[in-house]
Amino acid sequence: MASDKEPTVIKKYANRRLYHTGTSSYVTLEDLAGLVRKGEDFVVYDAKSGEDITRSVLAQIIFEEESKDGQNLLPITFLRQLIRFYGDSMQALVPRYLEFSMENLTQEQNKIREQMSKAFGAGAIDALQAQTRANMAMFTEAFRLFNPFAAAAATKARGEAGASAQSENGELGDLKRELNEMRERLDRLAREK
Repeated sequence: MASDKEPTVIKKYANRRLYHTGTSSYVTLEDLAGLVRKGEDFVVYDAKSGEDITRSVLAQIIFEEESKDGQNLLPITFLRQLIRFYGDSMQALVPRYLEFSMENLTQEQNKIREQMSKAFGAGAIDALQAQTRANMAMFTEAFRLFNPFAAAAATKARGEAGASAQSENGELGDLKRELNEMRERLDRLAREK
């Protein structure tokens, strides 16, 4: 997403308004989320102090997105694990690990999008969404492995969840099976070409 172009400067004023210096207009968090989705980089400065507050504004955007119905991207276990790393001796490793994981996820997502559109056309979006959910589950599991104590707690919590967890595990198993079938089909198509 990063480009050679200088990032757009956004100023945040005391009245909490955000000013886009490139367009000379006020913007909302939703507007900034749109810029992120388009791959446009920006930095946010406090208008009075000049302090770079980009990180807190991006976190606020994530909070707003997570508050929307049906927009929950970050699992609760992931959020708890992330909070546990603050002040931990492993804290310095977490940012690079997360960057690396997200870069890999994005690369895989792009590859899958390409393969799906070549192989199946427009109907592949549902399969892509299933793949994205599987990737997020895999990402969460990888993060859980990064913190073995959280994995033990999560295993205990899953054991206590009962019948509803078994139903979800069955659905996850179905998704994994469908994903494996999709991979096999893609491999066959790639070999045929």
